[in-house]
Amino acid sequence: MIKANIWVSALIRRAETGGAFACVLRRGDPDAGACLVLVSQDRNRTTLYIPARDGVGELIYLDVSGGNPDQQPAAIAAWIEKRLIQDPDLWLVEIEDRDGRHFITEPVHRR
Repeated sequence: MIKANIWVSALIRRAETGGAFACVLRRGDPDAGACLVLVSQDRNRTTLYIPARDGVGELIYLDVSGGNPDQQPAAIAAWIEKRLIQDPDLWLVEIEDRDGRHFITEPVHRR
């Protein structure tokens, strides 16, 4: 399993190479922290991707906005805040991309 800080660095590099802006909003455990990925297209269009495991234990990411980037950003922010309180080891990365690309290489599923 790859360390969290290395995974985050690679994600940020992919985003920047693709012409997007990416930054770490919250640092978690450098070795085993999970990473939430927030993608902002503009002020009112955001998508949140969270890590999960599929039926065989492989890492996947879930789009918890249900594929709807117009979901209210305040609701997403409240969800993130609650999750960070529950798990202090989490990382939070924000990607600002006009096209809404997430740059996650693992499989992504809609919830």
